[in-house]
Amino acid sequence: MSLPAQKPDTRLFEVDRSATGRFWTLSPVDEALVRRLAPSVGGSDLLARLLAGRGVEPSSAASYLAPTLRDTFPDPSAFADMDKAAAIVFDAILAKKKITVFADYDVDGGTSSAILTRYFRAWGEPLGLYVPDRLEEGYGPSPEAFRHLKDTGNDLVITVDCGAAAVHALEEAERIGLDVVVIDHHLMAGHHPPAAALVNPNRPDDTSGQGHLAAAGVVFVFVAALNRLARERGLAPPEGLPDIMALLDLAALGTLCDMAPLHGVNRAFVRQGLTMLSRGQNEGLRALAEVSGIQKVETVYHATFMLGPRLNAGGRVGDPWLAAKLLATDDRAEAVALAEQLHALNEERKAVEAAILDQATAQAEQALAKNPDRGILIAAGEGWHPGVIGIVAGRLKERFHLPSIVIGWGQGLGPVAKGSGRSVTGVNIGDAIAAAAREGVILSGGGHAMAGGLSLEPEQLAGFDAWMVSHMAQFTAERAAALEFQIDAILAPGGVSPQLADQIAGLGPFGQGAPEPVFAVPSVHVTGVRQVGANHLKFTAEDASGRLDCIAWRAADAPLGEALRQGARVHLAGRLKAEEWNGRRRVQLDVMDAAGA
Repeated sequence: MSLPAQKPDTRLFEVDRSATGRFWTLSPVDEALVRRLAPSVGGSDLLARLLAGRGVEPSSAASYLAPTLRDTFPDPSAFADMDKAAAIVFDAILAKKKITVFADYDVDGGTSSAILTRYFRAWGEPLGLYVPDRLEEGYGPSPEAFRHLKDTGNDLVITVDCGAAAVHALEEAERIGLDVVVIDHHLMAGHHPPAAALVNPNRPDDTSGQGHLAAAGVVFVFVAALNRLARERGLAPPEGLPDIMALLDLAALGTLCDMAPLHGVNRAFVRQGLTMLSRGQNEGLRALAEVSGIQKVETVYHATFMLGPRLNAGGRVGDPWLAAKLLATDDRAEAVALAEQLHALNEERKAVEAAILDQATAQAEQALAKNPDRGILIAAGEGWHPGVIGIVAGRLKERFHLPSIVIGWGQGLGPVAKGSGRSVTGVNIGDAIAAAAREGVILSGGGHAMAGGLSLEPEQLAGFDAWMVSHMAQFTAERAAALEFQIDAILAPGGVSPQLADQIAGLGPFGQGAPEPVFAVPSVHVTGVRQVGANHLKFTAEDASGRLDCIAWRAADAPLGEALRQGARVHLAGRLKAEEWNGRRRVQLDVMDAAGA
């Protein structure tokens, strides 16, 4: 049941400061567009309103709701160097040259390398693997790594999810006669590094219009180009051309975990890839789902928040090769062993992260107590592992709604401190870090609007903190705007049902660029608050219309938890989730915020 919408230019329920420190507004939508969209969703005003809020036009509603590769898949030849790269790699496969894929250590890199490994396997050819160590080698290719690959007899290296900015490494590869094909998606400066071929929809001269793809998506297009070339030449392995549709589970996982915007072909990758994931045909992913406690991987949540962190754990606090090996293996025993290793490393990662988060939160609170108007939070500590500081920075940003940087250094981590930053909309943290580097405040750094990285000497910390606080003082209006919490629609507990939740889920997949709807449930009594797990809260929201089960994740020791425990009448905001439990469908509200009613 959807209640009448309030004016978009007013505070929703007059909430000026919620439990998480935000003000609530109702997302503005074009009412005429809502009416035009209604036939696309069976006449539902609520569903049409949600589509309108995501900028969907009636002409594109059908493809948005049911995205297919047939309608959205790009022409591989539209990518700069794609045909050239396909010819180089295909000729190398036929010539049985020694080839290695050089992959980044995150999920996007692991899925990208696994797509290529499985493609090569279908041709009966091995593909070597190289994943750099986060602590010892840093991100991307290095001259040393390329010399090692040349010395071990490699004829060709394919970099995935990295390489486009590795100018010195590629210059060294050219000098020593090592052919390199780069397949990447990261933003590039104007300088074009030397490579046998460089495929990147974000290179300055690329006109494909596919810059939203994750590396796994670009690699999927690349194997499509390889198959097309094979058909043109009339060649195929004995069992026929590789079935690249079977690789959609990997393309979907890389797209989701790299937070690629879910529009265009990315929506088709995820929608059709989730179907592949649910079939459990990839031995590695099936084993990882089992150790994660998932019977069947079938939702964005499963892929992004259950599988993703475990796949990333090796690159963060352990062996960076584990994820790529797991995703590529067809051996059940090996898959189980690798999945158990990654699961254990993820538990270790969570413990390390929790300890650092506690210390970083205390530092942030102390800094704000001294200067409530500071526009950025910087927390630092000796021994803070660089594999988790980015996650902790994101947690600080979410809790305090301020740009946040977390820095670590120490024994085994290198003498130079490494930092990772996360920002709020409107404040470009990458530019700020780059400016600090140019002025000599830190050793190096940069990034993009929402995230950045840096290196500095520990003794530079105080000066860097002061410089950033001064720099961020100009973004007062942007920081204030970041406190806005937009609500898509208003629901009453009695109007919420599994059927409604399923209808809303049908507008998915949700993710970056296609946010999951947020609903307000006004003026309800909170009853039966109880802690579950480490720090989550379960409770019931009630009003005259009915009852609604709720959960607030990581809220027990946060201001949100305090607000819920008071037992007063509150407004709630969150997302609907339907699930099956003991054979019965049920729905709950995942609570994101609360405010006094």
